[in-house]
Amino acid sequence: MSTEQTLLPLAKQAAERAYTPYSKFSVGAAITTKQGDTILGCNVENAAYPVTLCAERNAITTAVVNGARPGDITEVVIFVDTDEVASPCGACRQVMSEFMSQQAKVTSFNGKGQSKTWTVAELLPDSFTLL
Repeated sequence: MSTEQTLLPLAKQAAERAYTPYSKFSVGAAITTKQGDTILGCNVENAAYPVTLCAERNAITTAVVNGARPGDITEVVIFVDTDEVASPCGACRQVMSEFMSQQAKVTSFNGKGQSKTWTVAELLPDSFTLL
């Protein structure tokens, strides 16, 4: 079984825990690190919209709390129960470029099992990065 197929059920589980009373757009993310950790994140909305936290950034910042540093996050799998495959927002793309190699894989799945995979470099070409 591929890493993304292992992470997909975890991303779905995380999406079920999302707090989305405003948009009803629940997103889950599962990431892996070089240390072998798997960390989940979900989106958490707030009435003050700018402080809403996306699932991908939630997982990445949790990884940082657990000791991850730039280059330690090896893969991200995202799940959104929609008909279309959703791509990460711009803020998430920038955070990914800070903590993942430019060739690291990001895969997003929709509710129909369809997916799209990008590298971090494809999501955010010419990014500001340490790596």
